Amino acid sequence: MAAVDEVAEALSAHMPEVLRWAGAIARQLRKFNIGLSDKTSGSAETDALTLADLTVQELVVSALRDRSPLFRECRIEAEESNGDLGHFATDSELTIALDPIDGTKQYRDHTGNGYAVMLHLRDRDTLHYSLVFVPETGEHGTWLEAIGSEIVVGPDDPSLPASDVLDGLTPITREARPNSKKIYLIGFQQRDHERADAVTAAGLQGVAPDDMPGSIYPLLANGEFGGSLIHSPNLYDFPVSLHLARILGGDAIWTDTGEPVHFRETWLDERANMLRLPRIIACAVERETLSVLKNVAQGWSPNRYND
Repeated sequence: MAAVDEVAEALSAHMPEVLRWAGAIARQLRKFNIGLSDKTSGSAETDALTLADLTVQELVVSALRDRSPLFRECRIEAEESNGDLGHFATDSELTIALDPIDGTKQYRDHTGNGYAVMLHLRDRDTLHYSLVFVPETGEHGTWLEAIGSEIVVGPDDPSLPASDVLDGLTPITREARPNSKKIYLIGFQQRDHERADAVTAAGLQGVAPDDMPGSIYPLLANGEFGGSLIHSPNLYDFPVSLHLARILGGDAIWTDTGEPVHFRETWLDERANMLRLPRIIACAVERETLSVLKNVAQGWSPNRYND
């Protein structure tokens, strides 16, 4: 089995250009009526599905299959079921996970430009590489990459190779990063706004999905948001938030136990056909914020669906 650092470095070398291509495809497909109706969990955010999700996933999975043999030694977890997934390991310590269009509802309904193409590398305990491209934030899109102890966020420049753009961005440090009270909430079904109000009442500023100004990942990295409170987050996008928080000195915890989040306990949400972490999870850069979020969520149902 390849060393985790070797796989992370290979992802950093090969995948930025692929996510840039994927973002360009998503921008073009968004001009057409490409909505699909295959998901029926009852959550509008979860059930949104478009032809772009499937097309982008096909491209990214194919690139992972072909670009480096190291990638095939990893397990792969993809939000949709298409792509050449059978060419990857079924039993490995390392997992490459991808979300072809994070924020599909916003993407499909043209209610904002915070959708993203993203992937990450993790083992059973933590994250080792994260890459996010937000195609329509900024003139040419916005990058986020996290590897080792370094996070970079910044605008794309299509006149340069994607990896060169990332190499030229200034790393974010905790010391220079603002300490925001904004907390992103999602996953509480029809109670997202109610739960956001409870976070605000506790002295922070809860923000429900409909009120998000963009993709949470760059916003968390650059300090415009301080964290998130999520009910049973899926394994394709949320782990990037955990990665950013840990690099910056924070963490993600289960609010009922205070235990740091790991990936040894997951469940299949058959309604949405997604792998998820169980129960309610708080993620924040500041430890005091984690404590507040843990207290706020005490007594809330650990079940995503209560019907």
